[in-house]
Amino acid sequence: MANIADYVLDKALEVLDTEADRIDITSQIATTYTEATSTYSLGNSTSLAFGAPQNGDSSGRKVTSNIISNASVTASGTATHFAITDVSATRLLATGALGTSQSVTSGNVFNLPAFDITINDPS
Repeated sequence: MANIADYVLDKALEVLDTEADRIDITSQIATTYTEATSTYSLGNSTSLAFGAPQNGDSSGRKVTSNIISNASVTASGTATHFAITDVSATRLLATGALGTSQSVTSGNVFNLPAFDITINDPS
C-alpha cells in the first residue's frame, strides 16, 4: 500500500469483504436495511463475497464481487438496483444501479456478473 489515503480507503472497503453477506435486487434504490431486504426487494442471494481491496481502474481503491448464479426471485417486477447488506447487524452497506434493468418473475432465478465497488481518490 502506497500511502495513508489507500489505507483509509481499504478500511472502508474491507467492510464489504468481511461483513457483507446478502445481495438483493431491488425495484428502486434502497436507503435503509428494511427497504433493501423487504420493501423494494425482488430477490436475494446469500452467496455474496468480495475480494480484498486493490487499485481502482482509474482512481482510488476497489473490491470485486463474485458472480451470483441461480439466486431466488421472490417478487415480480423490474429490478433496477442492487443492495448489499450485513444481515446480522441489519445494516445497509452499499447500493447501486444494475448495468441494465431486468424484468423478473417470482419463483424464477436471477444471475449477476462480477462487479466492482470503487471509492475514488479525493479530488
